[in-house]
Amino acid sequence: MFQGSLESFSSFFADTELRRQCNRTRRIGLMNGDVISNATSEASGINARVFRAGRCGFASSPETDISAVERILKQASDNAAFLADRLPDAGGNLAPRAPVTHRGIWVPDRVPQREILEFLQQIDDYIATRYPQLAARYVGCSCLSLEKELRTNDGVYSYSFMPRSNISVSLTAMTKEGTPVDRYEIFGGAGVYAENFSDPALLYPRIDAVVEELMQKRDGVFADAGRKTCIIAPELAGMLAHEAVGHTAEADFVISGSVAGPYRGKEVASSIVTLTDFANTYNGQTLPTPIYVDDEGVEAKDAVLIDHGILTGWMHNRSSADRYGDPRTGNALAFGFADEPLIRMRNTAILPGTDRLEDMIASIDDGYYFTATGNGQADATGEFMFGITMGYEIKNGKLGQAIRDTTVSGVAFDLLKTVDMISDQMVWLNAGMCGKKQPFPVGMGGPHIRCKINVGGK
Repeated sequence: MFQGSLESFSSFFADTELRRQCNRTRRIGLMNGDVISNATSEASGINARVFRAGRCGFASSPETDISAVERILKQASDNAAFLADRLPDAGGNLAPRAPVTHRGIWVPDRVPQREILEFLQQIDDYIATRYPQLAARYVGCSCLSLEKELRTNDGVYSYSFMPRSNISVSLTAMTKEGTPVDRYEIFGGAGVYAENFSDPALLYPRIDAVVEELMQKRDGVFADAGRKTCIIAPELAGMLAHEAVGHTAEADFVISGSVAGPYRGKEVASSIVTLTDFANTYNGQTLPTPIYVDDEGVEAKDAVLIDHGILTGWMHNRSSADRYGDPRTGNALAFGFADEPLIRMRNTAILPGTDRLEDMIASIDDGYYFTATGNGQADATGEFMFGITMGYEIKNGKLGQAIRDTTVSGVAFDLLKTVDMISDQMVWLNAGMCGKKQPFPVGMGGPHIRCKINVGGK
């Protein structure tokens, strides 16, 4: 936990943001019982941003004493003055922020690294003993916490502590043709390690389910290529919302020419589709990446991107919101103390509908139910391609054989216009990382969605 407070530095403030931050990570990995990684790290420091004539100067330091604060404030001020002297006036300084205070709660993570390793070894022993037919197994743990303290010249103060911890299991089996097939699953979520994991045996039923899916996949078939009516599970719905839609609606990408710019106010999806980037809660539930005040000192608010099929808004930092005359959404976030805030997502999802998953499956004569993805990519046009790592045939309204790895692709806004059923379930995923220039932990999820999508086949 931080010692002291940034309040003691308030006399230095003038059109300035001062942020102190500490990122802590733990990683342990076992491959077939052998420890292949065992590391902890901590990166901490302080940074300042100073605004002059619409220009921003930034400076950072791993030192956090008062002399370091004075030094980076001067460096940031000099950088802002340098840019203001050499570039056209960008429209004056930004409008003041509304004074807001947020005081999060720090939770100590006191579980020794050795205890986590022993926990993983028990899981690995269970898998090795119960499933000797597996060709390979990996068990790992990853813990990340972001601790931040922010103070601005116009009265904003925020202290936040955002931890999450995950255990991942990756299993490999061989087909009768001698080809490896894999199944990967992540457990855990928001909170320090002790808040998520207490007894390895609690994970055994979920691991059993992963192995069962892997065996189904081992004996599965290849998907037929073509445009198919499919159901995508919340994991894929979240990937679609984040990668293929969300990035196009980040205002910096809009300024750069993303497809979402000219579509504002227009129909981009079926009327049953509403897509929101949530700040911190949904239906009273704290979300995987709860942001109350962003790293520019703006109170975080939900950003509705698509409302019943209409593209209604974008995600903003202070500058872009003022540029477009939009409300500030609090989407400016930085990963490390040496990083400047970028416009980025927090918890992005399509909202649930009223359909039952059973009815959605029964409505399809010939299609697929895709349940898991391993990766995905999209560009500023909304065109995407996602890898499918688990799924099933749907034949005459019933689930059929599992399928081997394949891909799905399309253009997000075209796909969303084909959505005609949305389940009444809502599932949030707690292990996502966004790689937009800097890594950042994000939440994503959604319901099950029935749509038409291009399937890659074998």
